[in-house]
Amino acid sequence: MAAELFPTSLPHGNEVEVKKSFIQPSEPEPPASNHVNDSGDSVQHIVNNNDREERDGWQDAQPTLRERNALMFNNEQMADVHFIVGPPGETQRVPAHKYVLAVGSSVFGAMFYGDLAEGQSEIHIPDVEPGAFLILLKYMYSDEIELEADTVLATLYAAKKYIVPALAKACVAFLETSLEARNACVLLSQSQLFEEPELTQRCWEVIDAQAELALRSEGFCEIDLPTLEIILHRESLNIREVQIFHAVLRWAAAECRRQGLAVTPGNQRVVLGKALYLVRIPSMTLQEFADGAAQSDVLTLKETHDVFLWFTASNKPRLEFPLVKRAGLAPQRCHRFQSSAYRSNQWRYRGRCDSIQFAVDRRIFMAGLGLYGSSGGKAEYTVKIELKRQGTVLAQNLTKFLSDGSSSTFPVWFEHPVQVEQDTFYTVSAVLDGNELSYFGQEGMTEVQCGKVTFQFQCSSDSTNGTGVQGGQIPELVFYC
Repeated sequence: MAAELFPTSLPHGNEVEVKKSFIQPSEPEPPASNHVNDSGDSVQHIVNNNDREERDGWQDAQPTLRERNALMFNNEQMADVHFIVGPPGETQRVPAHKYVLAVGSSVFGAMFYGDLAEGQSEIHIPDVEPGAFLILLKYMYSDEIELEADTVLATLYAAKKYIVPALAKACVAFLETSLEARNACVLLSQSQLFEEPELTQRCWEVIDAQAELALRSEGFCEIDLPTLEIILHRESLNIREVQIFHAVLRWAAAECRRQGLAVTPGNQRVVLGKALYLVRIPSMTLQEFADGAAQSDVLTLKETHDVFLWFTASNKPRLEFPLVKRAGLAPQRCHRFQSSAYRSNQWRYRGRCDSIQFAVDRRIFMAGLGLYGSSGGKAEYTVKIELKRQGTVLAQNLTKFLSDGSSSTFPVWFEHPVQVEQDTFYTVSAVLDGNELSYFGQEGMTEVQCGKVTFQFQCSSDSTNGTGVQGGQIPELVFYC
């Protein structure tokens, strides 16, 4: 299964790119030639009534109705309609059987047998990709669904157009499993186009939690202006405003190229229009503004002057930009111990690894760990944290934290939140260097309910410093949901 979706163009100006399908139609057979089905069986084509004895028997080789119907997929034999599919210059001629299509789709039923049916033997469909149309037909003939990342959006379009809900649902499920920060903005645009609210919600979950990765992606630069504005309105984006500003400039540069304009600050401002005023420039620090937006030449001299005054003057000027910082996402903490202790069995660090395995019952985004600190007063620790799945490192970070001598936990963060799938065990580890004596957890729980998420814990073979389910380090998992 391919992991990335590649944007292109669908009809009516809707942006979704689709490559050539992996399903290729069979060429029309000459009269009296043999057709070889997927099983390698030779099937005699119908030519006229005198050939009845030669063509009899192919049905016997396919014992079920489903198999016999599947044999007719993309087959000239008994075809009573042909589709010319695809845009001009890229068309493909596809044979089909009206009855099969009418049984599987109310649109085809009306087209072939409704009151306004015209009895056409050749139908042009310029707004559907040939590969997507063949996937649609294969499902209607055989109930088989074969989806790939580069055809799934066009297939969803075809399933919606011809009202085949089961195929549409399969496409949405495929997109949800393929959803990542790098394609979330593109899929957000398409989920709204196709009116798929559940997929839209999933896109927002990824964009909010992994906003920095999502807005840095190539897919962000390929969205249209209305989608850009929707994202910039978002209150819960988990990202600093200066990074949003730079992402908006990258989008504007890409839009200039799409419109055939030179990439200049003036043209970037033109293509952004009112979207520029959705960036919350006053919520940056003065240093971030001075080093970035103030030198971009996208703002007018008056706007730059007024923002500087807003940062520094007692009598602040009126600004067109929103003043309030985005709320972002509040991290949640799963605490797996019922108590903590020290001294009786003092916890020491000698470069050894504390590790635990966990699984969740719904998708979350791991942001970091909560760790215990020194039991002997204030101390600084250097720590390397790591998240793995089946031995593959998904995230790691080498950082420091200060503890104040209390039994509180102290958060350490991965560089970016990491998407964690449900019903799969992951391993989190920490290697600490600092004051040897620290607090440690006791009365550990194998299952913890944290809001809407249930965590399960089990011991990790990576743990060489004594941490396990019942006690030790890594008392908290910090996450977004």
